Amino acid sequence: MAAVLGDVGRSWWLFLLYGLIAIAFGVACMFWPIASVLALVWSFGVLSLADGIVTLISAFRRDISLPRWLLIVYSLTSILFGVLAIAQPLGMAEAMFWVLAIWLVIAGVARIVMAIRVRKEVSGEWMLALSGVLAIVLGVLFLAMPGVGMLTVLIWIAAGALVYGALQVALAFRMRKDLKPLAV
Repeated sequence: MAAVLGDVGRSWWLFLLYGLIAIAFGVACMFWPIASVLALVWSFGVLSLADGIVTLISAFRRDISLPRWLLIVYSLTSILFGVLAIAQPLGMAEAMFWVLAIWLVIAGVARIVMAIRVRKEVSGEWMLALSGVLAIVLGVLFLAMPGVGMLTVLIWIAAGALVYGALQVALAFRMRKDLKPLAV
């Protein structure tokens, strides 16, 4: 057990590296929001393109558990999304944001309906209804002011990255401090 803890402790610098990268990402999002949005969409595009290609290749294997046609449709959709996100990241960012806004409204309505349906069996259903109302309000605000909404989402992503990075850096220094030399 001590050897395992020692191995983990000696990798403190990895946590430091992850933390510094997360902090740099958060700062970049704050100072260059448009470029950050484009980079995020482009990254999703690259991942989607890679996923689509791998899925298309796997669709022709003998031992697949899903219907071949479904894998092919999924892979072609992923490839199309990836190509569009790489070629037109600003347009795809806007499209993705509109989907998010509409999803929030639909999810909010669903939560309110669910709260009404379970109100006799569950106490505190008002919290579910309130979360539905808040989701609808947020979705409508995003639909009314998409630019402000996109910037708000990016600020939250940046804040999350900064907090995550700071925690990783603190953990790294704690691990380094607690690292004890192994007895020979």
